[in-house]
Amino acid sequence: MSAAASRILGVGTYVPPRVWSNHDLSRLMDTSDEWIQQRTGIKQRHWVDLNEETGPSDLALKASLKALEAAKTKKEEIELIIFATLSPDAFFPGSGCFLQAKLGLTDVPALDIRQQCSGFIYGLSIADQFIKTGTYKKVLLVGAEVHSKVLDRTTRGRDVSVLFGDGAGAAVIGATDGSAKDGSRVISTHLYADGTHAKELWIKAPGTAYAGDSITHERVDEGDFFPKMNGKTVFVHACKKMSESLTRALEQQGLRPSDVDLYLFHQANARITEAVAKQLELPADKVFNTIDRFANTTAATIPIGMDEAIKAGRLKPGMLVACAVFGAGFTWATALIRW
Repeated sequence: MSAAASRILGVGTYVPPRVWSNHDLSRLMDTSDEWIQQRTGIKQRHWVDLNEETGPSDLALKASLKALEAAKTKKEEIELIIFATLSPDAFFPGSGCFLQAKLGLTDVPALDIRQQCSGFIYGLSIADQFIKTGTYKKVLLVGAEVHSKVLDRTTRGRDVSVLFGDGAGAAVIGATDGSAKDGSRVISTHLYADGTHAKELWIKAPGTAYAGDSITHERVDEGDFFPKMNGKTVFVHACKKMSESLTRALEQQGLRPSDVDLYLFHQANARITEAVAKQLELPADKVFNTIDRFANTTAATIPIGMDEAIKAGRLKPGMLVACAVFGAGFTWATALIRW
């Protein structure tokens, strides 16, 4: 029998202990704290120890254990793992399989998705559908990234490298029959993509779409293994698509922007968040931001925001929450959640 809806039972996060301030980056590249803060709103980010064998599944494990504890759920109750990342442990297999092994689970399916900054909301939509159809009762949804090891930490790559941090966020998604007094549930999710802009934000190599070998000295020398971004194009599309999709999602539910108690936007650039909030005429106290402390943690951003908002007393049961994300692909998505 299918469930009436799904709900978020608990969230957990983990970031590496090492903090890199903007001043720290200025010793690696020609940049400054003022330059970074003015353009992005970022003050610091967490990076893994570059000399240690640490992948996103290692960060995900710690976030997942915290989420399970918050959800009062035993790991053996998890029936599906959904892992969102753009910085996998290996080219293959998927990081979900590495996480499954580290959790000590057996025969639990593991699904990796590659929607970059939109990954967590895409994953939430997938978990929601599986639970609504009665296929699974509890799903572990994870977003985890180790960006630091694939960034060009020199002046050549500063426009991108200053933006990203490492971290993981996890959520346990479970079934609800709608009997909870606060009405806690995932109300709706809305997914979008436009691949005509795929090369405006991407990593060119390694890949299989080229003639010859995937890895060559020439491609290494050209920096093809580092992320490249057309910042202006990304900025314009992010502002437009996030505000449009949020408006559409609210209208479909007969809601207005003022009906939402808390907004959790993807944290790519504080200027994007400010622009979207201005377009929707949102008061500052309804928008929760984490970019100043964690930078852009891509697929981990939304669950980290949820967890931090709970810790700050900004996210409470019964609240109506709206999430909006935008990332490479281009992909974007929204979610309305009764917390």
